[in-house]
Amino acid sequence: GNGYDVHRLTEGRKLILGGVEIPYKEGLLGHSDADVLVHSIMDALLGACGEADIGKHFPDNDMSYKDISSLLLLKKVKDILDAKGYQISNIDSIITAEKPKLSPYIDEMKANIAAVLQLDKDCIGIKATTSEGLGFAGRGEGIAAYAVAAICK
Repeated sequence: GNGYDVHRLTEGRKLILGGVEIPYKEGLLGHSDADVLVHSIMDALLGACGEADIGKHFPDNDMSYKDISSLLLLKKVKDILDAKGYQISNIDSIITAEKPKLSPYIDEMKANIAAVLQLDKDCIGIKATTSEGLGFAGRGEGIAAYAVAAICK
């Protein structure tokens, strides 16, 4: 399954990626904590098992999801896969952000996601890149994440 998510950067919000609070002057705007990495992984997992996307499962007009940790939503996605008899083989992902530098936080992101999904950290790939100053990410307007997930029965 494939997943993609993007959120706008704005002042007055925490920057949460992979369940890690990253010190930065801006955070991501969204109904939940706006963790684009976890959202892209959730969509990849849901797509791999034939389910609808996170907007259908966790709508932004449902106040029970307001400011919720995306790691809690990821756990709900794992429960869906478990109920359908699927196991996660591996996940690979890319975060696109001009700033801040994310490499110091990747190990903690992997640990958070692995703990929720009950996977070995080596089954999760997370890479961070810039867009070389191009597009919304390059202008520092937002952050995007892409993910691919493999599952099996």
